[in-house]
Amino acid sequence: MADVTTFSSLTQQIEKRNFAPVYLLHGEEGFYIDTLVKMFEEALSPEERDFNFYSYYAAETSPDTVMDACRRYPMMSDYQVVIVRETQSGGANFLNGLKNYVANPSPTTILVISHRGAQAKGKDFMAAMKTGGGIVYESKKLTDRTIGPVIADLVKEKELNIEPKALEMLRDHIGTDLSRVHNEIEKLAVALPKGAMITPEAVEQNVGISKDYNNFELVAAVARRDFAKAMKIVAYFRRDPKNNPTMVVDTVLFNLFSNLLIVFYTPDKTDRSLMAALGFKSPYQLIDIKEAMRNYNAWQTIEIISEIRRFDAMTKGIGSRQDPYDLLDALIYRIMTARGKISLEA
Repeated sequence: MADVTTFSSLTQQIEKRNFAPVYLLHGEEGFYIDTLVKMFEEALSPEERDFNFYSYYAAETSPDTVMDACRRYPMMSDYQVVIVRETQSGGANFLNGLKNYVANPSPTTILVISHRGAQAKGKDFMAAMKTGGGIVYESKKLTDRTIGPVIADLVKEKELNIEPKALEMLRDHIGTDLSRVHNEIEKLAVALPKGAMITPEAVEQNVGISKDYNNFELVAAVARRDFAKAMKIVAYFRRDPKNNPTMVVDTVLFNLFSNLLIVFYTPDKTDRSLMAALGFKSPYQLIDIKEAMRNYNAWQTIEIISEIRRFDAMTKGIGSRQDPYDLLDALIYRIMTARGKISLEA
């Protein structure tokens, strides 16, 4: 069987019962790993599970015990499923201890190895996986740039559509917490009919994000240099700090101006060139950047990035014990009044 590199490809193969003999599920994004493990748990019917399902934790078992279970024959079933969880606790030694089996696995056993939180190590084990036709799937941690396409794909899977602003609202509010992303989109799928468009109003009503006072709108206000609107949004954040932490504001403002600096030093200012330089997938993502280009120059942008870094340090208690929202008020003022004077003290 050919190697599988995507979550969707792997889920499709499981649903079609096109199984490999061994699976290594590893990486930093635990949500995908846990979802796949659950699918393997449900690969057998309740009647088949009674005699053909084994679950082990690496810290409480040994490679020999796992291999003994894998070499058994299924009873009244085409397959038996053996799941080994938390193998990161045993490291490379535990995985290498399985090399003899994974190099020559039983065709009637599905061995699933869950290695959450890190890349799996074990040179001998990895070589044996290739020999035995096993599947290695790395669940990579999502970033601010990669979470948007994931949200769009999930919306499509639910047979819904989404407006760009609504997608940005979800991305900025939820961040890279994939579990929350799935939960919030599920809420929208329940509330809206198939084929419906997810609008900012729908997000506000069903997810609880204000369509007027959120990080997306703050970035837009700052890009337009609309001081009054930006301060209204900050005041709203101050009243609801739990759902509007300053660390998220810090991140979105830094992203705006760090991207703006890249744009200033990109010779070709066409949409296609700027999207390539910034790693954007849609021209819609350039709206705030283009607005900011009209209102800030490169020197001002460098000064603002320095102020954002100072703000980040101060909200973490470095050189200041002020209320973080007072610091945010001051940061917005400094952004709006930046003259391009660079301080070497940052």
